Amino acid sequence: MCVAIPGRVTEIDGQTAKVDFNGNSVNVNVGLIEPKVGQYVLVHAGCAIEVMEKEQAQEIIQLFADLEDLA
Repeated sequence: MCVAIPGRVTEIDGQTAKVDFNGNSVNVNVGLIEPKVGQYVLVHAGCAIEVMEKEQAQEIIQLFADLEDLA
């Protein structure tokens, strides 16, 4: 099973962006989409595949946190 995770874009340099995942900053390829700093993106296998609405991203982030609490 593959999982895509939402994160917030903090910097953009060409086709690479720094994306924050709950305090962890990761370099992500954004060549498939055109995000802006501050937007949330859905990331799969190191590539941003979709720009997301903040509310939708936060809902998914909370679902992952709830699952982690159950583990």
